[in-house]
Amino acid sequence: MTPRRAQPAAAVPAPLRPLAAVAFLLVVLPVVGLFTRVDPLRLPQLLTSRTALDALRLSLITALAATALSLLFGGPLAVVLARGRMRGLRVIRALVLLPLVLPPVVGGLALLYLLGRTGPVGSLLDQAGITLPYTTAAVVLAQTFVAMPFLVVGLEGALRTGGQGYEQVAATLGAGQWLSFRRVTAPLLLPSLGSSAVLTFARALGEFGATITFAGSLRGTTRTLPLAIYNTSQDDVDAAVAMSLLLVVVALVVVVLVRPRAIEGRA
Repeated sequence: MTPRRAQPAAAVPAPLRPLAAVAFLLVVLPVVGLFTRVDPLRLPQLLTSRTALDALRLSLITALAATALSLLFGGPLAVVLARGRMRGLRVIRALVLLPLVLPPVVGGLALLYLLGRTGPVGSLLDQAGITLPYTTAAVVLAQTFVAMPFLVVGLEGALRTGGQGYEQVAATLGAGQWLSFRRVTAPLLLPSLGSSAVLTFARALGEFGATITFAGSLRGTTRTLPLAIYNTSQDDVDAAVAMSLLLVVVALVVVVLVRPRAIEGRA
């Protein structure tokens, strides 16, 4: 039997190449500009400063917590949006995706007026001795608010395009809905779930507006790396640039090394 020849990859149309190059430069050149501004002699000292390391540690912890909350609650929400048949589902989807288009500072104000001491929910929490604004928990909530829609969007799309046929086959074999979803669909969703979780983590790591509005900027408690960069830029530009490079490196590690191949679609 003659082996089947692999089909050549589709060529990129020539008129699109210069436009793609402009888009690439528009994204990359500003980041390269950071390296031209930093003082190489001060860079090791600035990157290992107590301010930078504390902010990085807090950013990683809160971003991981926000990603975990997004997986715990956003995953089931994506299933409901993709498979649900209830009325008003389109409105619910629009409300869930609202943080994608809202300025983050608006999200921070919404959280503050809901969960602050005078808010409808925050006043009840205050009576129970629970205070959320200007705490590390507030950072996690702010990051979850702006980042969870990324997980919902990615996972909902995967649920719409795969798994249902296999679930029907499993149903004919006597498997219930929960069993077929857990044993058949969930494993098929792992690549999409992984890529969506990485994007969620990256968005939470870089969150600024909602965090500073709802949680403030308290060193060691709520001052994440983006907030530390903003505060430091007022007094020491070199230190702010160094911390910006640190955030860029961490983001690159997350996106390039940790992400599944499903983000690129091929290897």
